[in-house]
Amino acid sequence: MRAFLSALAQWSTRQWLIAFISGIAIAILVALPTAVIPNPVFGRAIAVTWWSYPVVIITGILGGLLVGTYVRVPVGSTGASMGHSPGDDGAEPQPDAELDRPSKLGMAGGLLSFFAVGCPVCNKLVLVALGATGAVSWFAPLQPILAIASIVLMAYALRLRVRGQVACALPVTR
Repeated sequence: MRAFLSALAQWSTRQWLIAFISGIAIAILVALPTAVIPNPVFGRAIAVTWWSYPVVIITGILGGLLVGTYVRVPVGSTGASMGHSPGDDGAEPQPDAELDRPSKLGMAGGLLSFFAVGCPVCNKLVLVALGATGAVSWFAPLQPILAIASIVLMAYALRLRVRGQVACALPVTR
């Protein structure tokens, strides 16, 4: 945890700004279509659960931080060795599936949070698979588990990205 906080403390203003803006955008992208934030375009047949609000907020925070890890930092600024992608040192990037594993995990977590906070009977995929009764009796009770899984996946993806930045920090070159 200390290394994680140390890595975040080294972030540049640019990384924090992108993380903040991205976090708000991600929360809105999850909350508007699921009608967690009431709006005239999308509606819900079943009321929003109390835990949907914290899940949307946590999804936004973790998603924003995850996006912040992908921000390239100019050489010579604070955290110059942070936010680099493989190959930023001029070398050819390695075609390794592990390189974008955190990205895949983060996206999967974001998608799970969308399903977790959405209206169970408004989701067309769930309705086709389970019908309206199945959506309420089978899918709705699984939504809190999906919410926890989404948070765990996004937190793990963030941990992998930050750990990679600390363990594989690139030297500052000019």
